[in-house]
Amino acid sequence: MRVLVVEDDPLLGDALRVGLGQAGFAVDWVQDGRTAWIALRTNPFAAVVLDLGLPALSGLDVLRRLRAERNAVPVLILTARDAIPDRIAGLDAGADDYLVKPVDLGELAARLRALVRRSAGQASPVLSLGALSLDPAAHAVRFRGRPVELSAREFALLHELARSAGRVLSREQLEQRLYPRGEELGSNAIEVHVHHLRRKLAPEVVVTVRGVGYMLPKEPP
Repeated sequence: MRVLVVEDDPLLGDALRVGLGQAGFAVDWVQDGRTAWIALRTNPFAAVVLDLGLPALSGLDVLRRLRAERNAVPVLILTARDAIPDRIAGLDAGADDYLVKPVDLGELAARLRALVRRSAGQASPVLSLGALSLDPAAHAVRFRGRPVELSAREFALLHELARSAGRVLSREQLEQRLYPRGEELGSNAIEVHVHHLRRKLAPEVVVTVRGVGYMLPKEPP
């Protein structure tokens, strides 16, 4: 899942980028509100981690603009402002969660997974589609009753396809969801990962819709 971290403190921002990356997220990190607003209008994100005290445009202003445009991306405010009025203002502006710095990276990752899960209407933390199940917290996959070892990228691709089960995703859409800004990738990176998934699971699990993209059936055979 691709997430946007908006944090102007260089040390904390880099720590969030690295820590969330190790937890399986593809992280874009920006350091001011105006850049965040541009990123949100031009890229798809599964969730946003948003500081309030930002240069150029405040976190609350970014959030208000986002909700005014009916963008429902889950937003978690991460700030040093711990006063109750600040919490109320953030939540009333449209935030889905509110954490006060310093934060445990494990808790932050868990809260992001929960926000993304709820935004998709998914009650269980384990995503089940027929004979296939994925546990994002444990990065574990089972297929037809057996555990399947996947690389981080393979798991991320399978997770994105599972989150959109029954819908076709183009290669461009998958690249936008799986890779942070600026990361170089080969022209056939998605195809290579799809090949590995079919080999490790079953050839029919990931369906190719020629000229369009890839799809995971709602109940993989």
